Amino acid sequence: MGLAAGSAHLAPFADVRHESPSPSPRISFVVPVYGVERFLGECLESLLAHPGGDIEVVAVDDASPDGCGAILDAFAARDPRVRPVHLTVNVGLGGARNAGLAQAKGDYVWYIDSDDWIPDGAVRAVLDRLALHQPDVLIVDHAEVFGDGSVVPRVSAGLLGDAPTPLHLSRRPELLRLAQSACTKIARRSFLEENDLRFHAGWYEDAAYSHPLLMTADSIDVLDLVCYKYRQQTPGAITASVSTRHFEVFEQYDRVFAAVEKAGGKLETFRPELFRLMINHYLVIIGHDRRLGQSMRKAFFRRIAEDYRRRLPEGGYLPPGGLGGLKHRLVRYNAYGAYTLLRVAHRLTSQRLAALRGSRQAAPALRLPVPTSGVAAVPRQRAETDAAVLDPTP
Repeated sequence: MGLAAGSAHLAPFADVRHESPSPSPRISFVVPVYGVERFLGECLESLLAHPGGDIEVVAVDDASPDGCGAILDAFAARDPRVRPVHLTVNVGLGGARNAGLAQAKGDYVWYIDSDDWIPDGAVRAVLDRLALHQPDVLIVDHAEVFGDGSVVPRVSAGLLGDAPTPLHLSRRPELLRLAQSACTKIARRSFLEENDLRFHAGWYEDAAYSHPLLMTADSIDVLDLVCYKYRQQTPGAITASVSTRHFEVFEQYDRVFAAVEKAGGKLETFRPELFRLMINHYLVIIGHDRRLGQSMRKAFFRRIAEDYRRRLPEGGYLPPGGLGGLKHRLVRYNAYGAYTLLRVAHRLTSQRLAALRGSRQAAPALRLPVPTSGVAAVPRQRAETDAAVLDPTP
């Protein structure tokens, strides 16, 4: 789809006069753009729906091979708050974000992926919250939207709902468990520059950005509101791509722990939580067939075991309970064979349970004979209870 195909996204702005951006806008949206002409218009519209001059959109065309560059220029011609940056060489997501940060003028920077969007009212809510506490970092909640229209709402509500703010991460280190995405963390631009918080090359770049961001911030605020819509299962997403590049996650965590060590003891309190998150993240990756081919798994598992030994906190570490804890112990002993058997057994069990549920749903209803005199009918509550016993799901 070229510019003509994407022109429908431009219509809402054709006859509207927007306020010019302030010389120092409150928020700079930094939007890296590559190969997303199908979604780009919706993304930009959601940002520009906010009418004020207190925002700007720094949209970085990362040498996109489709019509994205032309779409950006068309939006900029209609709204002075859009500032396209056209790169002549593709530098990847992290490099494009860095290029946008270098051009940003806002007090705060909000990274937006160009296939996602912002819900109505979110920009106003974020601006009001920033004005209230002036934090180094503001964390917002997000929703995951799938191609079939299904939605996972309020992904982070369990961690954001009762957080007293503003705060330092040492008071709530579990905030590190939030999604690593840079897109749910609005950061003060001067804070990013003073601490040289940039993105590194490679996949999983958000890990090496978001964890140091939160650990370094003196003031973190949270907004318990969905302010970001994350489009899941976008074509070409790394979470659905079998590739050796998934091994790059190890380099990103090297950078995370390098930041801890560089701080000279100031960030040591976060090491146990980071260790748990690191192992969990690795296990998520190796557990997906759509990320690692069979020939890659043993080598990846060995790398997990190596990082377990290298990064194990002094004084030991208490693994989580349940199946997750068992996986942690298998990693500790580099027991790839046992891990593989566990994975196969768990998958077979899940398939059998799914088949059982499916057959029960597909089976015709049991028709009981009408009771005759002196024969008690089967109580309804008992039938429901029996069904509940057979169903292993809560």
